[in-house]
Amino acid sequence: MRNPFLRFLRPVLPALLWAGLGAQVPPEQATAFERAVVQEMSDARLQPRAYAKHLRELRDCFEGTLWNRPGRTPLRTEEGVAALDEAISFLEQQKPVGPLRFNEGLARAARLHARDIGPRGALEHVGSDGSKLSDRLNRLGTWHGLIAENIGTLEVEARQVVLQLLIDDCVPSRGHRRNLFNPDLHQAGAGSGPHRDYRVVTVIDYADGFVLNP
Repeated sequence: MRNPFLRFLRPVLPALLWAGLGAQVPPEQATAFERAVVQEMSDARLQPRAYAKHLRELRDCFEGTLWNRPGRTPLRTEEGVAALDEAISFLEQQKPVGPLRFNEGLARAARLHARDIGPRGALEHVGSDGSKLSDRLNRLGTWHGLIAENIGTLEVEARQVVLQLLIDDCVPSRGHRRNLFNPDLHQAGAGSGPHRDYRVVTVIDYADGFVLNP
């Protein structure tokens, strides 16, 4: 599922310049940022109440639908504080879920997709060659069970990527949050690249299990 948070969050000031999150790194090498995104997601699954606290600290930053994040570019949201409050309520009631294990193969698939959609200014799960997530994973290895994909933009800090997925502004299904907390997804890999319109795009691929080809 693509990340619509940035589809609906419109920067009021110029976006932060992308900080070179692995743009020149070969696709087989994960960056520290990409690994940190998976670790943050795992932490959120293990400690949902702690992440509710992180979100609650941001509540006073809203002026209507404008989110004035401290030291960051203000963003125009669709739901305003309502989406934040809904996410807080969810996290406070959510039971811990097992951790996500970083998977290098999933990270490679995610990174290649990020580098495909970024230059085109796309925010979609279909590749320029028409490939779906299952197709891209099949090229690199063998997967089993459930697979899923999230896409986030703009954020250059791992925790901010995860908070974006948790809030899931203007997504009635809260599909990104559901993917993050799905107990049938045990492995994940994140891949980032420059984006034509949103500076940076981070793709996150999840699976029950994935084995990279030798």
